[in-house]
Amino acid sequence: MHPYLHAQSQGDKAAYIMAGSGEVVTYAQLDARSNQGAHLFRSLGLVPGDVIAILMENNARFFEVAWAAQRSGLYFVCISTKLTASEAEYILQDCGAKVFITSTAMGPMIDEIAALVPGLSLFTVGGAHGPYADFVAAREGRPTTPIADESAGTDMLYSSGTTGRPKGVKPALSGGPIDAPNALQMMAQGLFGFSGDSIYLSPAPLYHAAPLRWCMTVHKLGGTVIVMEKFEPETALALIEQHRVNCGQFVPTHFVRMLKLPEAVRAKYDVSSMKSAVHAAAPCPIPVKEQMIAWWGPVIFEYYAGTEGNGFCWINSQNWLTHKGSVGQAVLGELRICDEAGDPVPPRTEGTVYFANGPAVNYHNAPDKTAESYNKHGWTTLGDVGWADEDGFLYLTDRKSFMIISGGVNIYPQEIENLLITHPKVADAAVVGAPHEEMGEQVVAVIQPMDLGDDQVALAEELMAFARANLSHVKSPRRIDFMAELPRHPTGKLYKRLIRDAYWGKGESKIV
Repeated sequence: MHPYLHAQSQGDKAAYIMAGSGEVVTYAQLDARSNQGAHLFRSLGLVPGDVIAILMENNARFFEVAWAAQRSGLYFVCISTKLTASEAEYILQDCGAKVFITSTAMGPMIDEIAALVPGLSLFTVGGAHGPYADFVAAREGRPTTPIADESAGTDMLYSSGTTGRPKGVKPALSGGPIDAPNALQMMAQGLFGFSGDSIYLSPAPLYHAAPLRWCMTVHKLGGTVIVMEKFEPETALALIEQHRVNCGQFVPTHFVRMLKLPEAVRAKYDVSSMKSAVHAAAPCPIPVKEQMIAWWGPVIFEYYAGTEGNGFCWINSQNWLTHKGSVGQAVLGELRICDEAGDPVPPRTEGTVYFANGPAVNYHNAPDKTAESYNKHGWTTLGDVGWADEDGFLYLTDRKSFMIISGGVNIYPQEIENLLITHPKVADAAVVGAPHEEMGEQVVAVIQPMDLGDDQVALAEELMAFARANLSHVKSPRRIDFMAELPRHPTGKLYKRLIRDAYWGKGESKIV
């Protein structure tokens, strides 16, 4: 279960295709280039357990670098292209990277980073640039056969930092063979039906945990990945039809944007090849998922997990239709809902979501954050709040850190956001708590309208009436503001901290 095996048996098969450029990289090419990359890393003095960092847009060299690190026993840290130079520097310093590989497409930011991290070996794809050597040129001429001391490396990824500084998740290296199976691969096959026949659409940035890991899992199985350089809803539908895509991983924002295409546009494309559309990263509003199942059929799968890998819940369309709003039952770790004291609560009682007897959580260089993720029983949490029914189906409420306390009442924004996003004039929505002299906090909705030219006073009144008609009085927004675009991570997670800070005098979000 590794690309090198597929290079031997089906070397001419496409390992991946770049959707925009059309560039095809076969399994034989991926194997040869990742071997050359591994030889380059050894020539730089890297040994198993060392760290490289990757910061680049979705391009055809990304997987060649990642697989070179994987077969060299290295950690590969994939950094968001949305970060500033100083934010990237924090991760580079924190993870202990010895090599930094980026892209000339990243522009002037990479010059800023180079000045902040003296001592690192610097490479770019797309040609040499200033202090950065050309990665492709550096690996050329090196052997296309394996290095002598291959062992399995792995990703070391950082949380998206939606509530503060990102935290590095550094799993222990196995020291074992590069083709050993892992839990994700087995779940991909057993739960989602991935196989060597998979034609997998990847619509999200490869630096994020889910797209990176699912794509590399498809490579382990011998399928083909269609990589979108950037998500665009109609393009995604066209790619499904063109390549007869049968699986893919999405986030609710992708679903919302596809559903808000005109019906005539959606009807143009044949999506009947889809057998497994997997989604995660953020809760999906019930009406959105109902519409997706009605459109694509019962092929929508959902899971709940984190970069930390401490647990995994899963649900298919059939079970979701009888447990609407659930993110599934635990298939890795044992689900526990706990009160403030860390003790289990009865079914249908809200509390913090924990996993027992699952993989350990260990944040790199952050023992305090690691300790905070455990309760007195040794169970681990990602900080989410929810409840479970009698059958063990989990229903998420929101992140604990996003809770609004207004007049002593706890209000979770997710329910309000899930309603507002269904309004036809709303492209995106965020709900935060803003300071209020009497109530402590008040509920504020920040809206990204479908049409920025709409009369915002009239739209605010319309949305407030819409909320009051569907929510209790205490949950309805007291104020509605507008942004041209919400600060949402391309993987679907909302940087709600940035919006909230603007109301508390801590940020610079442009809210109008």
